[in-house]
Amino acid sequence: MHSRPHPHAPSEGTPRPRRRGPGPFTLMVLPALVAASGVAGFLILTGGLAPDGADDAASRPDGASGVNAAYGPWLRKAAGGCAVLTPSVLAAQIDQLSGWRNDPKEQGKAGIADFTETDWRRWGKDEDGNGRSSPLDEPDAIMALGRQDCSLATKVTELRTDGTVSGDLVDLTLAAYAVGEDAVATAGRVPAAARTYLSEVRTRFARYASFDHEDTGDGAEQPASAVLSAPVSTLTVTSPFGSRKHPLTGVTKLHTGVDFGAPQGAQVSAARQGRVVFAALTKAYGNRIVIDHGTIGGKRLQTTYSHLSALQVTAGQTVRTGAPIGRVGSTGLSTGPHLHFEVVYGGYYTDPQPWLATSR
Repeated sequence: MHSRPHPHAPSEGTPRPRRRGPGPFTLMVLPALVAASGVAGFLILTGGLAPDGADDAASRPDGASGVNAAYGPWLRKAAGGCAVLTPSVLAAQIDQLSGWRNDPKEQGKAGIADFTETDWRRWGKDEDGNGRSSPLDEPDAIMALGRQDCSLATKVTELRTDGTVSGDLVDLTLAAYAVGEDAVATAGRVPAAARTYLSEVRTRFARYASFDHEDTGDGAEQPASAVLSAPVSTLTVTSPFGSRKHPLTGVTKLHTGVDFGAPQGAQVSAARQGRVVFAALTKAYGNRIVIDHGTIGGKRLQTTYSHLSALQVTAGQTVRTGAPIGRVGSTGLSTGPHLHFEVVYGGYYTDPQPWLATSR
């Protein structure tokens, strides 16, 4: 069983004064001073009090969430490590794990992110440069949780890209944290064992939404519309984005893209310049291509092209807007020739149609 971190022991090298009989100062004043200094020292070690004791705006709780507003930059920095995470996701996760209390809820775990000693050795670092790496140091813990979640997000993104799993990337990442990525891969979606944890974290998202917004002065919150070119010559929608009953599996769930009807072998083109990050045969999507277009409005934009009869690009290749990348087909779970086209923005599936410039 892992031992929990403990406060630093007091110095042992201080010489003791010569013992004398107790006077009024010793009996009445000194104990109060010792108690006060001890409490202050503990608060400094656990992050509950700034080292200089300053009571400025940064050290006061955020009005909306009740959480120290000074954690905002750390949450943004930690979430900035990958496109899937947001500061509110990390903050909600910490709330569920510990309620932001910097003490272990069960033996062997410590700090606001409930790290075990083993996990801390893997993910923990001295982030704030105070000379120690500790799960009881809030900036260290926030950044370590961000690294752990980003690693899981990368794994579930790969699983979703190759068609092994389906679902929202945030949900899949949190599920992988709760029960492991192998359990997510086996279930092909969020496993039943992770649903309670996921629900508890999701109910806290709104509480920390203010951490997702940082005033940049430009007023830009939404990406520009119509930034993608048509991936096929005629945009005939045979199945729109949204909830539907799958024609083959019979399962009702989110249809994560738009199906464009097109003849077998019709040319499929890149909707925007970018880098091909995946181009291979998958079980559900058949021949599938994923193109990363970089960031728009501070969030990563990707497009996907599935059920192709032929691949004309390879992973790692850079393509321009309108470049030929594949041919329409009916590979994978498909009822006939069509292009299943998806837009993934900031880690979330979104309706592709507002993104498309139909006049091009």
